[in-house]
Amino acid sequence: MTASSTSSPAAAVRPATFAELPALLASAPHRLLFLTGSIAVLLSMAWWALELTWMRFGLGDWPQPSIPPAYAHGMLIQYGMFPLFMFGFLLTVFPRWLNRPSLPRSRYVPVAGCVFGGYVLANVGLLDLPWLLASGMALMLLGYLIGLVTLASVLRASADRNDHARSCLLALALGVLGLIAFLAYLFGAPDECAQLAVRLGTFGLLLPIFFSVTHRMLPFFSGNMVKGYTVVRPRWSLPVVWVSLLAHLLLDWRGALGWLWLADIPLALVFAWHALAWQPWKAMRPGVLAVLHLAFAWLPVAFVLYAVQDVIYVVSGQMLFVRAPLHALAIGYFGSMLVAMVTRVTQGHSGRPMRMGAVPWLCFVLLQLVALVRIRAEFGGDVYLWLVIAAYGWLLAFLPWVLRSAWIYLTPRADGKPG
Repeated sequence: MTASSTSSPAAAVRPATFAELPALLASAPHRLLFLTGSIAVLLSMAWWALELTWMRFGLGDWPQPSIPPAYAHGMLIQYGMFPLFMFGFLLTVFPRWLNRPSLPRSRYVPVAGCVFGGYVLANVGLLDLPWLLASGMALMLLGYLIGLVTLASVLRASADRNDHARSCLLALALGVLGLIAFLAYLFGAPDECAQLAVRLGTFGLLLPIFFSVTHRMLPFFSGNMVKGYTVVRPRWSLPVVWVSLLAHLLLDWRGALGWLWLADIPLALVFAWHALAWQPWKAMRPGVLAVLHLAFAWLPVAFVLYAVQDVIYVVSGQMLFVRAPLHALAIGYFGSMLVAMVTRVTQGHSGRPMRMGAVPWLCFVLLQLVALVRIRAEFGGDVYLWLVIAAYGWLLAFLPWVLRSAWIYLTPRADGKPG
């Protein structure tokens, strides 16, 4: 980009030409991976919305996947959609966390190509094309391995044995294990392999990374933006959370539901302690900071629901709430934190003002309603109707945000800087 092109505000926000687009998208890890993640936000839920519509109302000859739809939904959202954003974030911040040079595009473009390419193939494979589903999952696994090796090389080259970096690497390694387990299931291994893979996606991959990043960044952002804010970042909480999550994962996978409270009550207490220790009442302005605290509030809520569910099961033998705690976690915490964190990174790395703006706020507020609707579905009535409403609500909430985000990723930085 020439000096004359960066001096004009209009030039700074013009979309890239077709010839410029590959170089622009490859100029920083977050551009390519956040763009593909934004596409996945709509693609995953569009398929699920149509699938639920078929279940509730009928949809002609809508092709059915060769695996249970719940497995397809859980795997592609947990290993495809969310991780595109996670890789975009981690490949950007790992070198900064560890005082290392930024990664060259040769290290992150293959991750984006394999994970997103495999995700797209696997989604097409859900249209009763099992060989394509397996091929897509295998390509995603390759992307994970490249990403894991790349991030591990950054950590290995650093003198700083950063707790947050190690936690994220462990989670990605469990994500690799989950994809291997699911591929084994696709090639004839027992159903337990698929169940393990889905649980690893939630409690071994997503939640550890989301919490590790929140643990590092939320107090840091708050301390930078709020006068008199006390930064609290206890080292004990990451290992406590890891041990408890692995206990929950194994107990749930092996069907020892009567003992889940041993993991879920400590998790509820630890997350509630953090929610209070991070003093959200001091951080309700600006909005780009407030949404991080509001999103985190869903995490203790989810595990209070898990803990109450566990105690009721021990006392009565009834599993109430069904998947309400899971969706308080998945939509409430993961979804809200995705909007909050990605909006913040997108604003900062595109040279725009550090504020939420109308479109991200709309998405965030609507997503809170979607979470409540999805939780409501577990409490009786026409369950599938509530599920359909929640799925299309997700699409409605995210569509303007995705379009706005895509425009930013497809245009040069507003301040004319590279990246």
